[in-house]
Amino acid sequence: MWDYSEKVKEHFFDPRNAGAVEDANGIGDVGSLSCGDALRLTLKVDPETDTILEAGFQTFGCGSAIASSSALTEMIKGMHVDEALKVSNQDIADYLDGLPPEKMHCSVMGREALQAAVANYRGEVWKDDHEEGALVCKCFAVDEVMIEETVRANNLRTVEEVSNYTKAGGGCSSCHEGIEEILTRILAEKGETFDPNAVAGEKKKGSSGLTNLQRIKRIEELLADIRPNLQRDHGDVELIEVDGRNIYVKMTGACAGCQMAATTLGGIQQHLAEGLGEFIQVLPHEELARRAAMGA
Repeated sequence: MWDYSEKVKEHFFDPRNAGAVEDANGIGDVGSLSCGDALRLTLKVDPETDTILEAGFQTFGCGSAIASSSALTEMIKGMHVDEALKVSNQDIADYLDGLPPEKMHCSVMGREALQAAVANYRGEVWKDDHEEGALVCKCFAVDEVMIEETVRANNLRTVEEVSNYTKAGGGCSSCHEGIEEILTRILAEKGETFDPNAVAGEKKKGSSGLTNLQRIKRIEELLADIRPNLQRDHGDVELIEVDGRNIYVKMTGACAGCQMAATTLGGIQQHLAEGLGEFIQVLPHEELARRAAMGA
């Protein structure tokens, strides 16, 4: 499981500035309930000095999302809006004495909400709508521009890090190739080469600290947690193979061939990733056979 700082726990159990600011003149909405995280940031700004007098948040998300939003509102109160816009997602994480790598996307969401709220205060149009073909990750509606900006701002080097900071690639994994292309291009600009086998920081495969047998047992336990929900709809899931960070499963019953199979796999992947505390991919068992045939 992830190791949260005392300050993250403090802002989760006792969040500051929760709720909407009365008579707010700056409102920023980011995220989507369908994607798992959503945040509304409301500001009350003095129109004569452009100073943020009050800030409040409403969020649908995990404990890190609540803590990040709480921290952001505390940080920006009393700031000029131009100064507030300089607050980065890393500043938010640092204020909380760090966030688990897998939860850095919560701080990125806070930064985007701030940009949207300031734009709203200034009467500007802030768009997170995506033009046709601009999406890289359809599971979490993350476009190429957001990935590029986040990679540059945080010096990201791996698909795992991009997923940690933006959630892109954390669902069905079909966008990993697109993310790799972006990383290859940006690293090349700095005279560096993208390494598809690199891992985030010092983190290695199986970094949960479990032996292979213990890890497989843990995966089985996590699948057992969600099995009743699948069985309720006359479906089920079976663990087929564990190969490093790739976990192959077989969907059975009503889940086999279901139009929502990709969404179901994405939900299983998120549950396993959180339970193991590591970056993994959940793939259909057909992919294992395909890779074996290709000698992958």
